[in-house]
Amino acid sequence: MTKKFTKDHEWVLVEGDIATVGVSDFAQSQLGDVVFVELPEAGRELEQGKEAAVVESVKAASDVYAPVSGTVIEANQALVDDPSKVNGDAEGEGWFFKIRLKDAAELDALMDEAAYKAFVEESH
Repeated sequence: MTKKFTKDHEWVLVEGDIATVGVSDFAQSQLGDVVFVELPEAGRELEQGKEAAVVESVKAASDVYAPVSGTVIEANQALVDDPSKVNGDAEGEGWFFKIRLKDAAELDALMDEAAYKAFVEESH
């Protein structure tokens, strides 16, 4: 299992050719209380770096970008019913969607957890 992060504060956890995607704990702390999520439907093709989902909080609405390209196989319906799961467990139960990886080499452009933490500290 490999967990990587983007500069847009998404995380991706890869198991085989399946990637689970969500927003980082840092991102949810910046957003504040999440009140709504719009998730991609199964079968949708996503392209790395392009809009994949929307998360709305009491402060703002933000796009969630696909950290890797692939086909959506599942959206986390529990978030639609209870968007606050993003705040409670952003990097666990608060995942947004799962995709079947198109090109595992795209992961090489992403940061590991240590690099991401350094990036967050430098940029804030």
